[in-house]
Amino acid sequence: MTTITRNPAPPSVDPDLLAAFRDVATATISDCLDRMPVLSGLRAFHRRGRLLGTAFTVRVRAGDNLAIHQALEEVRRGDVIVVDGGDDTSRALVGDIMKAIAESRGVAGFVIDGAVRDSDAFADADFPCYARAATPRGPFKTGPGAINVPVCVGGWTVNPGDVVVGDADGVVTFAPDIATPLIEAVRAQAARETEVLALIRAGRYDGRYARVAKA
Repeated sequence: MTTITRNPAPPSVDPDLLAAFRDVATATISDCLDRMPVLSGLRAFHRRGRLLGTAFTVRVRAGDNLAIHQALEEVRRGDVIVVDGGDDTSRALVGDIMKAIAESRGVAGFVIDGAVRDSDAFADADFPCYARAATPRGPFKTGPGAINVPVCVGGWTVNPGDVVVGDADGVVTFAPDIATPLIEAVRAQAARETEVLALIRAGRYDGRYARVAKA
């Protein structure tokens, strides 16, 4: 008998709190959190568009997507399906059909520590999808798996209910209870970087400002 461990969905993050991060660069968020909360090794497969939402986590057996199908039955609008696929890229965990299901249910995007397929369908769309690789080889559908448990994606632990932000650089996550002080730090950092750019354009920049710049 296939076992999918199912836990209750985490509380959704306050929409106003999420909205504060809508235009914030992932690089700035990472800088303000000691450059730590980055989901390494993932890249964007979609055409354009930012990712922002609440983590709905899934852990699967390598190459098996049964638990993701179950998650699509339980996910809420605004959730990001975050999948711990164990870095395995031998089989695709999601493709065009699962993308269509997710979009129809208001899912904010996919973050897959594994492979996808039907990459042209993602490339032609604005539905956010981050993954490690693409392969035409399809998945197993036998389990086991777990839903709404802590997962490891790209070397970083993502907990159910974490805030997920993605842009062209990649994906970062953080606990919602630090969102308020974090957005204050992010705004201060952005202001400092704006000042540095103004100094550069004015020909007045020197090495004293190096610590302020992202790169």
